[in-house]
Amino acid sequence: MLGRSAIRAAMLAMMLWGAAGSAARAEDGPETVHFAGPGGVQLTGYLFHPRGAPRRTPAIVMMHGRAGPYSSLAEGRYDASTLSQRHQAWGWHWADLGMAALLVDSFGPRGFPSGFPVHSYDERPDAVNEVTVRPLDAYAALAWLRGRADIDGGRVALQGWSNGGSATLATMADVTLRQQGRAPKDGFAGAVAFYPACGLHGAFEAGYKPYAPVRVFSGDADEEVSTKRCAALVQDSRAGGGDIAITIYPEATHDFDDPGRKRQGVAANVAARTDAVPRATDFMMKLLVAR
Repeated sequence: MLGRSAIRAAMLAMMLWGAAGSAARAEDGPETVHFAGPGGVQLTGYLFHPRGAPRRTPAIVMMHGRAGPYSSLAEGRYDASTLSQRHQAWGWHWADLGMAALLVDSFGPRGFPSGFPVHSYDERPDAVNEVTVRPLDAYAALAWLRGRADIDGGRVALQGWSNGGSATLATMADVTLRQQGRAPKDGFAGAVAFYPACGLHGAFEAGYKPYAPVRVFSGDADEEVSTKRCAALVQDSRAGGGDIAITIYPEATHDFDDPGRKRQGVAANVAARTDAVPRATDFMMKLLVAR
């Protein structure tokens, strides 16, 4: 069980969550870091530090979607100052709760800093594949965090959105972990995936089973991915003993947690975000803070 102080801190952070909360921290900015990725790629990350935290804190690795980690208004400047509102909001959200958050840029170091347009699945290069490559980025980030004296390497979870949500599911697959020569204790403590595409190129047709708890959040009016396919994947996985669950929000669209005006101008998205942020927070707090 969480202590009362942890619960109060979580509730306060949830009340402040969003663009206003990230704006209040904008003068600090996340730290830009670099670490070795798969195939000799030098990955870029943005580390959101918690304030006044104990020496060794839990951490969350964050995986961006197909549009990349930066704002659509970046205008060619791709750095910590042009991260999207959503990534800033979530990064500072976790930091305000005493957890470090590392946003991994999988696309920029490979020559695609502005990401990819909607419905471009068949046009994206294998170099950024969400099943075969991006999980390796996630594990590279995990290894880098575990090498830091200020991170509790036994308490690191994963979060992803859209294409990054698909990468999150692939990362958490027991078969992916085994391919890395790892045991569950060497992987992530758990994960949350927001509106992932769950086809995953047929990689888990024999069955999908995560090695640690996974929670999925989707909207049934998603215009980019199939929520029904995700519901089926979760159902089949649960039938096979997987610790995975999905929450589906009526009439919510893709990117329903984006704090920008466009997405939050949809009432169903406001309702979905209002419910999903506390649910994801409670899951992560129990997973990482209560341990």
